[in-house]
Amino acid sequence: MQRRKFLRQMTLTACITVAGGVPYGIARLLAPEIKPLPAGTQLRPPGALAEDTAFIEACIGCGLCGEVCPPRCIQFKTRQGGDEINTPFINPEEKACILCGKCMQVCPTAALVPTPLEKIDMGIAQIDRTACYPWVDRGICGACVAICPLGDRAINFEFANIYRPVVQQGCVGCGLCVEICPEPSLPIRIVQRHQGTVAEHHI
Repeated sequence: MQRRKFLRQMTLTACITVAGGVPYGIARLLAPEIKPLPAGTQLRPPGALAEDTAFIEACIGCGLCGEVCPPRCIQFKTRQGGDEINTPFINPEEKACILCGKCMQVCPTAALVPTPLEKIDMGIAQIDRTACYPWVDRGICGACVAICPLGDRAINFEFANIYRPVVQQGCVGCGLCVEICPEPSLPIRIVQRHQGTVAEHHI
C-alpha cells in the first residue's frame, strides 16, 4: 500500500515538473533567433583600440559613450554579445557617427582613446559600382560626397564625371555616407581598411 502511494506521489511530482517547464519550452521555441549583425554594421566608435580583444578587455560597459553621443548612434551588444556584452558599436545603416569626439573624451578607460580626426580608423567606405545610381547611369546623386565631414580627403567625384563618387585614402569610416545613401540596397558600406587598397574600394 505504501509502495503504491509512493509511486503515485512520484508520478504526480514528475507530471507537475514537466507541466511547469512547458511554458518556458514554448517561449524558447517561439522567441525569434537573434542573429549577429554583418561586420559592416558593427563599427567600433571612433578612437577604439585597434585590437578587438584589447578593446573588449578595456571596456567596462559603463554606457557613458552612448549617453553623450549627440546623434545617439552608439548601441550596445546585449544577449548575442557573449564576452562583448554591453560593448558599444555603431550600425551606420541606422545612424552613423558624426565624428564629434565626445565619446572619446568621456571614456573612463583606455577603450576609447582621444584621436585626431584624420587619424580615426573605423574602417573605409566601399562602393558597389554595379548598384550606385550614378555609376549605372540611373540618375544624379552625390549625397555621400555632400555629407562627408572630411570632404574630398575622404570621398569625391571621379574626374570627367562629377556625379560618380570615388573613395579616397582620407576616409575614416564614420558611415554617414551609408546612412544617407538613397539606394535601397545600400551600395556603399564600411569595410576594414586592410580588406583592400583604395583603388580596390569599389566592387
